[in-house]
Amino acid sequence: MEKTVFVLLLLLVCCFSEAQVTTEPGNDIIQQGPQTQTQTGEPASGRQQTSLPDIHTVLREMKAMLAEQRMEMRNLQRDNEVQAVKLRELDVQKTQLNEQKTQLNLQKTQLDELKRQCEVALKKLTVKQVAFSASLLASGSGHTGPFNTEVILVYRHVATNIGDAYNSHTGIFIAPVRGVYHFQFYVHGHGDRSRPAAASLVKNGQRLFTAYEQQTSLPSSASNGMSLLLEEGDVVFMHLWRNARIYDDDAHHSTFSGHLLFTM
Repeated sequence: MEKTVFVLLLLLVCCFSEAQVTTEPGNDIIQQGPQTQTQTGEPASGRQQTSLPDIHTVLREMKAMLAEQRMEMRNLQRDNEVQAVKLRELDVQKTQLNEQKTQLNLQKTQLDELKRQCEVALKKLTVKQVAFSASLLASGSGHTGPFNTEVILVYRHVATNIGDAYNSHTGIFIAPVRGVYHFQFYVHGHGDRSRPAAASLVKNGQRLFTAYEQQTSLPSSASNGMSLLLEEGDVVFMHLWRNARIYDDDAHHSTFSGHLLFTM
């Protein structure tokens, strides 16, 4: 802006210098002389003085314009400084918001982990009591078997089923929680020369323990028991041997029982 004012001043000076020389309609240059008169009889110097602008007035106006422009520049500079301060404040606020967001995400992760731990603890407290006991026949008396292949024994008369881990429709026990469980089972036979009373406890498809008894004519029973470390979701059931049969009646001779000793 100051460069523009300087150029204007320079132009005014040049104009003032050129005003010392005037031209007539015939393009003849007339030098200023002492008291040279025009055709009208007026002095040439007076005519030149009336045609020249008032340089002092122009300078004052330009000075006032320059002062006004400087004032505007200072105001703009102050505005820019205020905006810069506001931008810095916004950057600080943005940084603080990002930090708060990070802290909130961390707290959410911690809360999720705490929630998971509480759910696990609650589940352990809920399934801390697991026990079942059942016999083969829901009512009446009779034999189960023989079959030409091994089958799952379904113990339909349920005396106890705390925790609902045993299914009386399928004969399968599903571990609700990781822990050590104790199982015990009995098989009863009425005596048969060709068909024993035999069944095995199976964990996840693997035969582990067996109860076997065979008498030619007299009733007899066999039993077995064990403690197993089970993972959550492990399955345990009883398999009737191929060509074996088991007797049961209202006295509930043939049973399958289990309970949770402690969680792991």
